[in-house]
Amino acid sequence: MTEVIVAGAGPTGLTMACELALAGVDVLVVERLPYRIEQTKGGTIQPRTQELLELRGLLEPMQARALSREPMGGHFAMLPVPLDCTAWDTAHPYPLAIPQWEIEEVLEERATALGVKVLRETAVTAVEQSDDGVVVTAGDRRIEARYLVACDGAHSTVRKLLNVPFPGRPGTYTAVLADVRLSSVSDLVPKTPGHISTLTREADDRWVMLVPLGGGRYRFTGGSAGEEEPAKDRPVTFEEISELLRIVYGEQTVLAAVDNASRFGDATRQIDSYRVGNVFFAGDAAHIHPPFGGQGLNLGVQDAFNLGWKMAAVLRGQASTDLMDTYHAERHPAGAWVLHITRAQRVFANPRPSADVIELRKVFTDLMSLPEANRHLAGMMSGLSHSYDLPGDHPLVGHRVAGLDPSLFLSGRPVLLDLAGILPHDLGATSAQPVDGLPHAILVRPDGYAAWAADKDPDLDALIGNPCWSLMA
Repeated sequence: MTEVIVAGAGPTGLTMACELALAGVDVLVVERLPYRIEQTKGGTIQPRTQELLELRGLLEPMQARALSREPMGGHFAMLPVPLDCTAWDTAHPYPLAIPQWEIEEVLEERATALGVKVLRETAVTAVEQSDDGVVVTAGDRRIEARYLVACDGAHSTVRKLLNVPFPGRPGTYTAVLADVRLSSVSDLVPKTPGHISTLTREADDRWVMLVPLGGGRYRFTGGSAGEEEPAKDRPVTFEEISELLRIVYGEQTVLAAVDNASRFGDATRQIDSYRVGNVFFAGDAAHIHPPFGGQGLNLGVQDAFNLGWKMAAVLRGQASTDLMDTYHAERHPAGAWVLHITRAQRVFANPRPSADVIELRKVFTDLMSLPEANRHLAGMMSGLSHSYDLPGDHPLVGHRVAGLDPSLFLSGRPVLLDLAGILPHDLGATSAQPVDGLPHAILVRPDGYAAWAADKDPDLDALIGNPCWSLMA
């Protein structure tokens, strides 16, 4: 019997496995695919996700694998004003461009180093629940565990086996995502990576976004403005991509090879509860949305950072099961908000905008040039402005804590910091130099959010009564 089974070896599932294993939890990952697909896919790590990865020493190896490009701000609905995160007091103000399979490789290397077993070509076919745990049939195995975390994507098998509804809005179009190589290009093809607004072209009711990856390789995204979702399962052909390139970029743009390809849609859905008995849902298994602004991978990884330490604390006997209920309470609203802002972007990014939408784009683009409006959108899209509704009077509680040494959090445990010598020595606080903008003392959760804070006359009863307090040992 293992303690936790994670279904899915994508970024969300592997992050979840890393967080649990770091706390000494016995974790097994089951993945239906026989090998990792080397496709760029969700290739953007947003600033807040970079901060979280840095807390575990995972950011540096990802930076080493990142695509070479000039620092460039993010975007809202592909409008031509870069989002500026430098006003958010972060060491990582720019999105990091890296193929998804490289992210997965870094995470899997860390997970296996921590003792996680990853079983590939092992599809989940049945899930049985009891008061004490779950029994998962995967491949030719019947595995008992205390909990199952479903990180198995938008078409989650676990979600379907448990008959969990997936309400929301169906898609209105499909598009192709592929890694391609070109043997020749016209002058219309971008030569270097730039802001997303410079990489997309439209012609004859077709649209294509080409991102140069170097060596004649490109990340291709494109489709027809009139194509609807029922075509999503149709195989992507060489001829289809070649025709789109010809129409949008001219006869001189010739497709040499398609390394891999898939389809995606713009459906927006979210399950009502992220917990069903002893089964938890994270990532695309819990929520899907249009791919505007590079949100999906980041939302899933942040789900895992939220649930991982809580589940580990319960399994280690350091907290009651109520702590895991805060996962839904905190992350369901976060997911709903991303669905909200991606649907709003869909209006601006419609490949067949009405005349009114074209005028609205112009107005909104002007607004984005205003520093306060840009800062607001930048915080929203990067995740830097996200906060949780936590108990406590100090204004920092529930917000990310910036400016601290990330190595303090490598163990995955909460950290109590005394920045002004105001805490009794027997509380086990870590003394540190004052940081501009931070209070005198802070209890920081493993995921980098303030659980308690004080400037003077600290309320020690509130500190000791905080759920994170018991996890420091």
